[in-house]
Amino acid sequence: MRWDEFAVACPKIAELADERFRTDQLVMLGTIRPDGTPRISPCEVDFTEGRLLLGMMWQSHKARDLLRDARLAVHSVPSDKDNQGGDIKLYGRAVEQHDAEVRSAYREAILARIEWAPDEPNFHLFSFDVREAGFIRFGDAPLAMAWDDERGFRDVRHPDG
Repeated sequence: MRWDEFAVACPKIAELADERFRTDQLVMLGTIRPDGTPRISPCEVDFTEGRLLLGMMWQSHKARDLLRDARLAVHSVPSDKDNQGGDIKLYGRAVEQHDAEVRSAYREAILARIEWAPDEPNFHLFSFDVREAGFIRFGDAPLAMAWDDERGFRDVRHPDG
């Protein structure tokens, strides 16, 4: 489901992810290489048109991975070993965006964020179709939550609890 639909279906995790991704402006993106092994890459994220968008350099390895196999995972960037902000993990599928309005809105969003935008048509743009999500925080305020499109939201037993 699109980001705006996910935010309605699972506001607790979506709000944490939204805040974290907007602050960090970066996630770790997991894709599948041609030989089936995993690839992990940093990737900037932007929110616009009700979508969580991932822009990529033209013909980058991670973009070619997603064009071949749309499955992906996104993980928030830990700040340090204690990671007081917790871990956000999203799983789903990449949807290539060709729509001119979505691409234009993305270019405006990234321009506002970093005062630069890629030129058309020399970039790949994918939206994230969320299928599963999770959040876990350790330390003084442990918390574990999960969501998927079949079972919905649930609090999860924390490994420290």
